[in-house]
Amino acid sequence: MLEPDNEGRAVSLDHLGIAVKSIAAALPLYTEGLGLEAAGEPEEVPSERVRLVMLPVGSTRLELLESTAADGPIARFIERFGEGIHHVAVAVDDLEAVAARLRGRGVRLVYDEIRVGAGGHRFIFVHPKSAGGVLLELVEARAGEANHGGG
Repeated sequence: MLEPDNEGRAVSLDHLGIAVKSIAAALPLYTEGLGLEAAGEPEEVPSERVRLVMLPVGSTRLELLESTAADGPIARFIERFGEGIHHVAVAVDDLEAVAARLRGRGVRLVYDEIRVGAGGHRFIFVHPKSAGGVLLELVEARAGEANHGGG
């Protein structure tokens, strides 16, 4: 559920993205070990060169991310940092307005345009240099959805 920020805009933690070498190898820890259930089968997002699966955890989710290309962003992340938390995703009520507001404040975005990811959800990334070293994904909330997906 989206909660209003200090200016009345709706925001919430949507998910934590976790880079893994293999979803198949990582998934048993979460499903068999922790008793979580994947929200569907792994889904590929060709534009991001990634395969992902979402795991609901309370009111948020974990997103396991596996690269589909040796030079993809997840493969490069794992090569540089190893497996682990890749990004934090926050849901916003009006992605266009938030992206425009951030650009107007000089915030660096990873790319200029809003993209469409898993399940048709719209997202954009804030560059870590503008977000205290964290890759921040902004995903657009959809009416009636408590949590949704990104890229």
